[in-house]
Amino acid sequence: MHNTQNFHIREATPADVGLILTFIKELAEYERMLDQVVATEELLHEWLFKRGIARCLIAEEDGQPIGFALYFFNFSTFVGRGGLYLEDLYIRPAFRGKGYGKRLFRRLAAIAKAEGCGRFEWWCLDWNTPSINFYRSLGAVAMDEWTVYRLDGETLENLAHEDKMP
Repeated sequence: MHNTQNFHIREATPADVGLILTFIKELAEYERMLDQVVATEELLHEWLFKRGIARCLIAEEDGQPIGFALYFFNFSTFVGRGGLYLEDLYIRPAFRGKGYGKRLFRRLAAIAKAEGCGRFEWWCLDWNTPSINFYRSLGAVAMDEWTVYRLDGETLENLAHEDKMP
């Protein structure tokens, strides 16, 4: 086991928005989706800290930020309780293999339990075998019978506009 005594997890603050955006871009680059990142520091500040729609944890080694986990709460009608949804978790490559990802997952699971959540869920790209293997090692189960659907951009605009018609 690696020595993780200099590892620390803290709640993000408004002063971290630039760091959070940097982590988002690093993750997007790893996922081959950097061209899709349109988030800005201003947007992150508004949605994370003014509206409080999501929360973020910062992982540090020896006081140096090395990763993050961004999450929010959703709701399951079948369970009748809220759930914790992990939007992104990222550890910089140089700091992987030290158990830090697992420590972040443990913290998130503890938050979910403390909040009374019935579930803890996230998505993973199908090609990301290292992450899939990691999630399985935690006991996570793939929800293969579900397909994710999305409306965004012009399609979302058009559908919303139709609601305003007489």
